[in-house]
Parts: sequence; C-alpha cells; structure tokens
Amino acid sequence: MVTSLGARRLARTAGILLSAALLGGLVAGASRPGAVVKDDTFLDAGTPGVLNIEAGECFDDPAYDIAFAGVIVVYRPCVEGAQNQSYGFVQVPDGAWDEARLREYAWDGCRRAQARRWPAGDPGVSLYPVLPTAETWADGDRTVMCVRYRPTGRLSPADTR
Repeated sequence: MVTSLGARRLARTAGILLSAALLGGLVAGASRPGAVVKDDTFLDAGTPGVLNIEAGECFDDPAYDIAFAGVIVVYRPCVEGAQNQSYGFVQVPDGAWDEARLREYAWDGCRRAQARRWPAGDPGVSLYPVLPTAETWADGDRTVMCVRYRPTGRLSPADTR
C-alpha cells in the first residue's frame, strides 16, 4: 500500500522525470539545426513570452528559463544572431473562430508581407505565422505575427535587416 507521502514522492519524481525529458527534447532540438518543424503550430499567442516580441525584433525558440521556471520565448538582439525574427503583423477580419480560415489567412498575409519587405526574395529563409488561440480569439485577439527563420541555423545580423 502506498502512503500519501509515498504517492506524493512518486508523483513528484514522475513530474521531474517528465520535465527533464521535455527539457532534453527542447535542448536536443535546439542543438540540431533544422530539427524543429516551424509551421503554424510551432508557436501561438498562448506561448509564454511571444506577445512581448515587436515587429523587427528577434528571439530564440522556446526554452526553459530558470527565472521564469518554465518554457518561454526570450528576446534576443538581432545583432547577436537569433533563431527567429518577427517581421510584421497581419490583422484578421472579425468573425467566428474558424481555425482553417485563420490558418489560410495567416499564411497568405505573412507571404504577402514578406514579399513587400523582400521583393527579390530571401534564399534560405523561411516563414511561419504565430496564430491567436481559440481562447485569445474569444478575448478579441485578431493579430497574427509573421516570423522568419533559417531552417539550417540561426539568422545572421545581415538576414535581419
């Protein structure tokens, strides 16, 4: 029979092991360029720290932050080279939550914004949208962040012009 103290220890140990496994996966993914799939599900408006990023700012992929005591997106100056750069925002028309429509609108809007900013293209650099969640949508969030990244590694300062 497991005592309540024994059950708490077992639950805490399981939580620590799960956290270590998740953290290990994040660290392993960050250390292998291109290992992380960046699409419209990579980050969303509910990802801690992402709403602090402004257009033109750079940031690294979510990682465990000891001060935050959790996984968070952290700003990084573009001149240091970063994994991502926000290059603009797209406003989605109001309406009922429709995830498929939102994804389509976001990809189209971010591609158009990228083409306006880099009309000649930008070889080797890809993009992804950061979408509102159903919860933030219900609160009135209609903003999509457009983000660019280099699948083979970090963006250089020259990439973030």
